[in-house]
Amino acid sequence: MSAAVIDGENGRVLFEKNGNEIRPMASTTKIMTLIVTLENSDTDQLVTISSYASKMPDVQLNVKEHEQYRLIDLIYSMMLESHNDSAVAIAEHVAGSVDGFANMMNAKAREIGLSDTYFITSNGLDATDEQGTHSTTAIELSKIMRYCTMISPQKDKFIEICQTMTHTFSDYTNHRTFTVNNKNKMLTMMDGVLAGKTGFTADAGYCYVVAIEREDKTIMIALLGCGWPSNKNYKWKDTLYLSNLVFDNYQRKQIWTKDEELCPLYIFDGEKNVQLPVGYDETVSLLLCDTDCIDTKVDYYVDAAPIEEGDIVGKISIYVNDALYQEISIYAQETIRKKTLTYYLDKIIHLFL
Repeated sequence: MSAAVIDGENGRVLFEKNGNEIRPMASTTKIMTLIVTLENSDTDQLVTISSYASKMPDVQLNVKEHEQYRLIDLIYSMMLESHNDSAVAIAEHVAGSVDGFANMMNAKAREIGLSDTYFITSNGLDATDEQGTHSTTAIELSKIMRYCTMISPQKDKFIEICQTMTHTFSDYTNHRTFTVNNKNKMLTMMDGVLAGKTGFTADAGYCYVVAIEREDKTIMIALLGCGWPSNKNYKWKDTLYLSNLVFDNYQRKQIWTKDEELCPLYIFDGEKNVQLPVGYDETVSLLLCDTDCIDTKVDYYVDAAPIEEGDIVGKISIYVNDALYQEISIYAQETIRKKTLTYYLDKIIHLFL
């Protein structure tokens, strides 16, 4: 089993167990399918079902070749009941093929900053090609959910879809009508669930990823390989345990603010003011528990003129549990000219006069 919990505000890992272990991700894949679709498509468009999409294995909506559906309806089918045929139809519509859509998913993964995630399918079915296996890690899956719910320009629509409990729709000709119901039980098991997605395949086991908001805290939890039949409910229990662990033991604290005073920076060879006024623009807050250790270090790069107002002259390094967390640039708030021959001549003339 792999598990990870991250802080939604900044992506910092709060808890992990085998968090960097690469594993199949099953239908948790579909959160990436959804966000790529929302960012690249008009959801009112009509989708024509291909022969390939209609032949996807369970779980399926049972769409038929040549039928047409609104894209948004197939999205609800994919996210609420995890229908594999809908996911393939979506991919083919958006990118022209599943392979083309996988390329879009992998590009988005790189944009997010992921290095151990690789997509082959849009529905999460187990797959391997010459470049690798359809897989991710618990930490990176939680970062995908963070992007979907907190960073993407389509984050509000993403959350709206994932929180929908039931959706009824028909094909374009109104010959067939469907009702899909949300299988994310965590929506009714606790308050503050923004979005979640389950998954299961023979290789992946039971998987789950969720974003939860409570007061000033937003966290993402990802579970991979969280049991196999008959342990279907492990993912719910583990999610409740991890969410309570974080919400009960972590508090958001300001660890660096704009009111912090910096050590003075003395400048040599300047025409004026041997002490340079400096500033910085960032305030840092983190979810911290009682055992977390915070340390800060201020370093300056320069000690001699000339210096222009706005020049970067140093940095503030913030360490959490001895690991570098963030660096904040320090900039000059004043220009200091270097002493020149003209400067000294002026001083001599002034002295004699």
